[in-house]
Amino acid sequence: MRFFVNARYLIVPVSSLVTITGILLGGIYAWLGVALFGVYTVIDTVTKDIRFRAEKDANGNSYGVKVFQYLVMYIMLPVFILLQLVLAWRLYQYTSGVPIGTANISIFSYQLGISGLHLIGATLSTALWAGLGIIYGHELSHNKKEGFFVSRLIMALSGASHFTYAHVYNHHLDLGHEDDPATAPRGRNVYWHTWLSHVGQSKFSYDLEREKLNNQGKSTLSFKNKWILGYLYSLPSVFLFVWAGGLLGVAALIAVWAISNFLLEALNFMGHYGLIRQEGHPVEHRHSWDNDNVFTSWFFIEIGRQGDHHVRGETYFWELDDVGAPNYGIGYFSLFVLTLVPFLFRKFVKRLLEDWDENHATDEERLVADKFKSIGIES
Repeated sequence: MRFFVNARYLIVPVSSLVTITGILLGGIYAWLGVALFGVYTVIDTVTKDIRFRAEKDANGNSYGVKVFQYLVMYIMLPVFILLQLVLAWRLYQYTSGVPIGTANISIFSYQLGISGLHLIGATLSTALWAGLGIIYGHELSHNKKEGFFVSRLIMALSGASHFTYAHVYNHHLDLGHEDDPATAPRGRNVYWHTWLSHVGQSKFSYDLEREKLNNQGKSTLSFKNKWILGYLYSLPSVFLFVWAGGLLGVAALIAVWAISNFLLEALNFMGHYGLIRQEGHPVEHRHSWDNDNVFTSWFFIEIGRQGDHHVRGETYFWELDDVGAPNYGIGYFSLFVLTLVPFLFRKFVKRLLEDWDENHATDEERLVADKFKSIGIES
């Protein structure tokens, strides 16, 4: 049981390595990361009704092994760096006009050079798995020691190092309220939310650093400013892609950053869409949507158990459990596809929000919900 509980969370690490291998092999294999995303969406959909509680031994202790899980999370940093390196290598081959042919290393063959079509596949594969890998940046942001710094570095690979501070000191304290950029109010679509949440969290991190430095009598424009440092951590990626492909390299990096941040904000969007919390009142299980079917749980290292996570923010992910929070009833992959078509998502969530208003909201929260209804925004 102990082996199974720990090994089941290796879907993303293994899939990331498969994606890297595909880009290295070249040709049609460069699309492996995209194909995996499609396959996993199907698996997530057909397993939507299968759920497991957090496994514990007879003494109530979790089967999760902290050293192993943290080692995996730390190792994911060089894995994500390698993902960008192999894409940059393919970009360099394309912009340098390397002829397409076959090369061999020992008994292994790979395609030398890459076509424009397969370069698109390599870029999309990199973007998807850089975005899905953000779950490790999220998890490590709750570690007050070296994990917090590693989280910043992981997020910097997607140009979003500000997330680590904003997530812990803004989102977890203000969720469900208008002061939280990561909470999507009713009527907002995932596309507009991505921009507003990204910019809002960055502004929060900047304001946090400015106030801290001003209180210390230091200049905001200095290397003591962790908001500035966070973006400087992203410069190696910029230099790498400029060297590898010039303007095309910049375009590829922008695509990787845009897609990976879209996936990050889609998770925020799905986690709290339309839920309301009265300012000054404690965060409760009912202020988050759970997504805890078996595949979503294992793939996203239990990030879908938002209800428990937001009440016990520093709890290890493998110890998070079903706490009776509002539940979408489908996994993140399936729900993500719905969010891409806003009117379908609003239709799906309308009944769930009506149930939340009636059975979970306080009188004050219900008044806020009624304001949305009065202006024609019901979901």
